[in-house]
Amino acid sequence: MLYIFSGLPGSGKSTIAQMLSAHQGCPFLRIDTIEQTIRDLCAMKVEGEGYRMAYQIASDNLSIGNSVVADSCNPIALTRLAWHDVASKAGARAVNVEVICSDPVEHQKRVETRSAEVPGLVLPTWQEVLNREYHPWNSERIVIDTACSTAEQSFAELQHKLSQQHI
Repeated sequence: MLYIFSGLPGSGKSTIAQMLSAHQGCPFLRIDTIEQTIRDLCAMKVEGEGYRMAYQIASDNLSIGNSVVADSCNPIALTRLAWHDVASKAGARAVNVEVICSDPVEHQKRVETRSAEVPGLVLPTWQEVLNREYHPWNSERIVIDTACSTAEQSFAELQHKLSQQHI
């Protein structure tokens, strides 16, 4: 199974994705970590390289029977389709999980008060989050709204929704 987490920075997606990865005992691929490592090692501007590297790591794991949790903003149809292509080629199922924070005041507070978990990563400002390209979804996904929930409550909601889909 490829669990594809998507959502804007500060929505809570990394926290929930990490919880699922730990619960399932499967690899956790965080685009922020991969891209920051490329920046640190290669001193280059990173564009699609982090996603492409993550696709290959996910493919390797799926091909040997490991489920994978992929954590990224995944903001456009191109990346969303690419994740599904990875799963399909590996003979795995894929499930989209979009994490949102529907309360703009709470979302802004999270963005402005969080600290970087990835060493060296420069976190976006609230204005950068608002300006970020993020296309509307036109495919099936599980939506988790973290605005009024703790991480534990959001994870429990995700588990319930996954079980309803027999995943």
